[in-house]
Amino acid sequence: MTAQTEDLDDELVPETGAATTDTAAAIGASLIAAIDWDDAGKFVAGDLVGVELIAALAKRLPNQSGVYRMFGKDGEVLYVGKARSLKKRVTSYTRMGGHTQRIARMIRETRQMEFVTTRTETEALLLEANLIKRLRPRFNVLMRDDKSFPYILVSEDHEAPAIMKHRGGRSRKGSYFGPFASAGAVGRTINSLQRAFLLRTCTDSVYESRTRPCLLHQIKRCSAPCTGEIGIDDYRGLVNEAKAFLSGRSNQIKNGMAAAMQDASDDLDFERAAIYRDRLAALSHVQSHQGINPAGIEEADVFAIHQEGGLTSIQVFFFRTGQNWGNRAYFPKADPSLEAAEVLGAFLAQFYDDKPAPRLILLPIQVEDEALLAEALSVRAERRVEIAVPSRGLKKDLVNHAAANAREALGRRLAETSSQARLLKGLRETFALPHPPRRIEVYDNSHIMGTNAVGAMIVAGPEGFAKNQYRKFNIKGADITPGDDFGMMKEVMTRRFSRLLKEHAEGPQAPEPVVEEDEDDAALSDTAMPAWPDLVLIDGGKGQISAVRGILAELGIADKVTTIGVAKGVDRDAGRERFVTEGREPFSLPPRDPVLYFLQRLRDEAHRFAIGSHRARRKKDLVKNPLDEIAGIGPSRKRALLHHFGTAKAVSRAALSDLREVEGVSATMAKSIYDHFHEQG
Repeated sequence: MTAQTEDLDDELVPETGAATTDTAAAIGASLIAAIDWDDAGKFVAGDLVGVELIAALAKRLPNQSGVYRMFGKDGEVLYVGKARSLKKRVTSYTRMGGHTQRIARMIRETRQMEFVTTRTETEALLLEANLIKRLRPRFNVLMRDDKSFPYILVSEDHEAPAIMKHRGGRSRKGSYFGPFASAGAVGRTINSLQRAFLLRTCTDSVYESRTRPCLLHQIKRCSAPCTGEIGIDDYRGLVNEAKAFLSGRSNQIKNGMAAAMQDASDDLDFERAAIYRDRLAALSHVQSHQGINPAGIEEADVFAIHQEGGLTSIQVFFFRTGQNWGNRAYFPKADPSLEAAEVLGAFLAQFYDDKPAPRLILLPIQVEDEALLAEALSVRAERRVEIAVPSRGLKKDLVNHAAANAREALGRRLAETSSQARLLKGLRETFALPHPPRRIEVYDNSHIMGTNAVGAMIVAGPEGFAKNQYRKFNIKGADITPGDDFGMMKEVMTRRFSRLLKEHAEGPQAPEPVVEEDEDDAALSDTAMPAWPDLVLIDGGKGQISAVRGILAELGIADKVTTIGVAKGVDRDAGRERFVTEGREPFSLPPRDPVLYFLQRLRDEAHRFAIGSHRARRKKDLVKNPLDEIAGIGPSRKRALLHHFGTAKAVSRAALSDLREVEGVSATMAKSIYDHFHEQG
């Protein structure tokens, strides 16, 4: 099995930065062993499907723990499960009756199965969670928001450590504090810690190139170790205080500052006393924005779950070093027939698949395989992880507080989902679509005089904007004239739909009809986001839409994709847009039509994302220094060159003899620098 990889220029762009999960191989080849069916190493299913196929496979399975995968038509992964005994678990699917509609449908659709044995059931649980997050099977409980959590990093690979926001793998040497519930919480905390401890937040390259203190030093947010305004030893003292505060010794740090402030006041050094006063105020600001800070709970995650209207909300609060570092709501995809305990148990295994578990996990109810989950998390964390369901006291109050937040979050989600469903229905009626669209793709371009051109695609569906499906396209066509919007759109659409045809050649599928006696099945089909769009919106008029349809016709899919152009109205006023669709003259919608507002929102979101992607690319080009392109030029040599010549442009014009005079630049390096600019000039 191979994981699909994206072209770097056609990358999926979760806006807050999606985290990648480990592959199954990362769990360790020693943990798993493929089942050897026969001399050929493969079981041939023939024409068997459903129960007959499962029964034939079950006869050959060992009575050993492991993980199984069920596949449907065209190799779609339907379900991933674990078992203490593969033989007993798989055999249970062959019994007639007793299955829920969800399980019965899954069995009927099974066309093939694969198995992996493990040494223990704990290893099976870890592998199952990893495969579910990576393969996202249709019949499993799925944790939909799998972006990584932000942390605060205090670097330890530089003489003057920096404090910064960090997300992703811990590849850099330093102290990590978190997780925080959101990037905003990290930003607010870092801002306050800057005022309290005066730590730098600049990159190492900026630090190396400073010749005088920056603005942050002027506004008392940085002690400026870059220019020697503070000694390195004194600066490291501030770093140690910040790490102690983030490690939970906040009262100790505050008491020390209060004592220093009093000493300065007694010595009539009121200026120094004012500095300590401001630092104390900044620390108080951090704690005042953390809400509940329960005494006696140093490190815990508190979960709560609420189910209503066929949806599930899970709320999690993070407590670290005795401080509340925020909360986040999740809305996992789960069959409405599943009990809360089953959903929560499946969610927890996926939640901790790529993040460290705290020492204590508080739950509102007992979950399936609770002891096994605690053992698995303990093995991964290499320390004891306790899972508890409190019945009274402070811990019970925390769970109840999380439950109230889960109810409120689900209430808001139900209201949004209902509104979104009405808008999609209105969209179907307005444009005579065969069914309410399940996947809407909106395209826009952004550039300045043709430079740093970027194409953008946003995606929306029954649950609003699907930001983990957004995609950006760095325009690469050498034959595109600067500012040629038609050419850029042609490249974007060709790349998008060529890839879609390659990966999903079957084309768009009509939604399954809702059968009254099969409500659970209907719910399953409705919640799936299809790969093919039901509707494509283009920011443009007749010219743009004609070009797009021509591209789709060349690819042979013009009849498979509905396209609509959104042209700016008279005087480019919002509310006077003209809509261009096939078989109908361009028309406008009434000014107060909810569908009009909905389409404006979609167009504006595509425009915002396109501009943001363009700005990010332009900013990257603007800050690029020509010296960075020369092999062997690091921060120290670059700083020496800039100090000597003033600018990179002056370096490019320097004579070879002048380059040799720069401290730290050898004759060989001077020749390399001279040749680099000479060859380019």
